[in-house]
Amino acid sequence: MRWGADAEHLRTEHLVQRLGERAVSGGIATAGAQGAKFLLNFAAAAVLARLLSPEEFGLVGMVLAVTGLVGLFKEAGLSTATIQRDTITQAQVSNLFWINVALGGFAGLVAVCLAPVVAWFYRDSRLTAVMLALSVSFLLAGATVQHQALLMRQMRLTAMAIIELASMLAGIVLACGLALLGWTYWSLVAQQLCVTATALALTWWTSGWRPARPARGTGLAPLLTFGAHITVSDLIARTAVSSDGILVGRMFGAESLGLYSRASILVARPLEQLLAPLSAILIPVLSRLQSDEERYRRTFIRVYDALALITFPFAALGLALAEPVVLIVLGPKWKGVIPLFAGFTLVAVSLPLSMPAIYLFMSQGRGRDVLQTYSVLSFVTVAAFVAGLPWGPLGIVLALAVASLMIRLPILYYLAGRRGPVSTSDLWRGFLAHLPCWVAVYVAATAAHSIVGQAAPLVQLLVCVPVGLVGGAAAILILQRPRASVLYTWRTVRHSVTTQWRGGV
Repeated sequence: MRWGADAEHLRTEHLVQRLGERAVSGGIATAGAQGAKFLLNFAAAAVLARLLSPEEFGLVGMVLAVTGLVGLFKEAGLSTATIQRDTITQAQVSNLFWINVALGGFAGLVAVCLAPVVAWFYRDSRLTAVMLALSVSFLLAGATVQHQALLMRQMRLTAMAIIELASMLAGIVLACGLALLGWTYWSLVAQQLCVTATALALTWWTSGWRPARPARGTGLAPLLTFGAHITVSDLIARTAVSSDGILVGRMFGAESLGLYSRASILVARPLEQLLAPLSAILIPVLSRLQSDEERYRRTFIRVYDALALITFPFAALGLALAEPVVLIVLGPKWKGVIPLFAGFTLVAVSLPLSMPAIYLFMSQGRGRDVLQTYSVLSFVTVAAFVAGLPWGPLGIVLALAVASLMIRLPILYYLAGRRGPVSTSDLWRGFLAHLPCWVAVYVAATAAHSIVGQAAPLVQLLVCVPVGLVGGAAAILILQRPRASVLYTWRTVRHSVTTQWRGGV
């Protein structure tokens, strides 16, 4: 392979002809990997929760709340710029690579400088060493950004799924092993570093693309402008989203933050495993369809409907069965997580269905709109956290749930639908058409739980989850749009599997 211009890594015109088939086949592979990741996360959460204390999780959570903000600069929105552009050159991607590496190194230096400040803010000297250790991850991650972007641009979704799964597995195995050896919270630090290093090695090996030396006159200005809008937007949004953990850690201590973070992760991790591959599929697909507005709109609506059919039942089951879920996954010493987990499932009613609207901005190259939208939504988010603060961590969660559904979502749908093939009414029709599925699942699962609520937690789940899903299936059969969405998804998946099987034979 040449070290210079590797045009095959940059071309996308060959993807358009069989775009739907590629998206479905990649989606199937990604869904399988996400299922495996969910099981791994479930097992890791169960094991680590029994080996480590809430305080130890809280200590690392305090640092991650800060490093999550600093880490935004390693990417600078340049991966999205690479994915979204119709055409891009070897020189442009190479320059973006070196910019990401430089930004990753800069972010690492910032983290080193902030280490004593973080320890002072949280009043815990142990955080200095944790912050210093995690600063290494920024440089590693910065060297991975453009290789991942090219894999996504080429829609090599199966390869991306395998890399994520392998990296996660390596981190979990290391963390559990070190926790068994008594490394306490350092096992969680090692997990973060292991995941990043493994992803770097596997992504470079799989991608095959290699950067050239930096060059001048490559026409980077539009890419950097778009990336700057995305970076500032992400910084504003991440600051707002991370402020709850910072507030809880500062006001209520490490143990409260440990409970709060475990509750958040129990809800967010499965959703992240659904939304991350969805963005990997939807953003490049929609980017390739910018010139065909009707196909763009049809593709988006079908994906939106499928997402609603998954997230609404998930949120309903989590709310109805919060107690047995927490007791099985984390164990009895984590009972304080139960009300917080239930509160986060209310957030999950609206939050996942806000992400597709963000993908509209990304795929249409609307960087300025992203910045404006994130600024408004972040203000609403922080205001909700502050409003709920007097009532403790649970008050923060409930305030976020109300603000997300009643304020954030209407604003986002309005701004996203002002331009482009997908309108605000398209977004609302999809949300309201599938909302009865959430009601049906919640009512059925709650009714079943009222009968078997005194049984063992595992028995409660084995009985109530199927009952809740049956209630949801009944609603889908009655409602026209959910029923049509299920039938379309089934036919599409069956056709894709059949085509791949015949091709393999």
